[in-house]
Amino acid sequence: MKTNIRFRDAGWGLLLLALSISAIGIAEIYSTTAHTVLAGQARRQIYWVLLGALLAIVVSRLDYHLVIEQVPWLYGLTVFSLVVLLAVGPRIVGAKRWFVVGGMTFQVSEIAKLVIILAVAAYFADRPGRMVTWPDVAKVGALVGLPAVLVALEPDLGTALTYFPIATAGLFLAGIRARQIAVLALLGALMLPVGWHFLKPYQRERLISYVHPTQDTQGSNYQGIQSKIAIGSGGFWGKGFGNGTQSRLGFVPVSHADFVFAAFAEEQGFAGTCLVLLLYLALLMRLLDGARMAGDRAGTFLLVGLAAVLFFQIVVNIGMMIGFFPITGIPLPLMSQGGSAALFTFLGLGLAMSVEMRRFVN
Repeated sequence: MKTNIRFRDAGWGLLLLALSISAIGIAEIYSTTAHTVLAGQARRQIYWVLLGALLAIVVSRLDYHLVIEQVPWLYGLTVFSLVVLLAVGPRIVGAKRWFVVGGMTFQVSEIAKLVIILAVAAYFADRPGRMVTWPDVAKVGALVGLPAVLVALEPDLGTALTYFPIATAGLFLAGIRARQIAVLALLGALMLPVGWHFLKPYQRERLISYVHPTQDTQGSNYQGIQSKIAIGSGGFWGKGFGNGTQSRLGFVPVSHADFVFAAFAEEQGFAGTCLVLLLYLALLMRLLDGARMAGDRAGTFLLVGLAAVLFFQIVVNIGMMIGFFPITGIPLPLMSQGGSAALFTFLGLGLAMSVEMRRFVN
């Protein structure tokens, strides 16, 4: 089979959009951490973004089919790493989420997202022209459920939840039927009381705070209330770079990480948030357009899976800033501080570029 592959056909627009959003995030991280003990976070994030961009370019040169062929090994290695992390990993801030290598922390659960995307794409790539069966649902559920359970035990329920949009997108794209959706929705509703029993006390408090937002304003509701105050105080044009009082004075917690959107909205206002949302929309649309133009099912499922997890993270993170969703540990892609999260996103975009580069196949 002859292929017409040109490097200029790679989705450079994807990389440019990602770098633009990352630059905004780095600027906000600097703004909220300057003159604090976290002043070096912005510089570290620059290194992670540059490394991620370089890896994206390298990965784009690889044939994504060769990567998908390695899914069994990649999946097995990921599950093994998560088990080892639970068994002997260091406990940092009460959780076993990170391996420490050379003084740097590395979060396996972030890279697991990419492996799950590849696993779902590999599963459905060889099943053209057929509806989704219950064995398909069970197998995809197991592929996603095993690492999700291991990550939830760290505990990191927020990251574990980000795995399920990948499975959902894959099943919808493969042709799941309405009857199957109804049965799964009913099973999910019946499992809610069981899930409540396994939640940690602080996770239960967050859900109770979400239902009763006016209670415990100095405790479990504090983060949500302060983020809404910060966003509202920004007005239309914002207070200006470095002038966000809610974030700089420490009222908004972890304003350089999970709550970076609230800090950004305070400083740049409604106009700035609209710009960021438009950049995210352009990134997601480019991924979906690439999925539509992909040369085969593997490429289509890969790009749709990546778009699904990014969309989920964007919606949930911004939703919890304005009180639409309960507070979780889900970061905002490309803007929140975090090296492992940045690497996952850029590696995923590198594979998306590889798909776009190989869409013209004779």
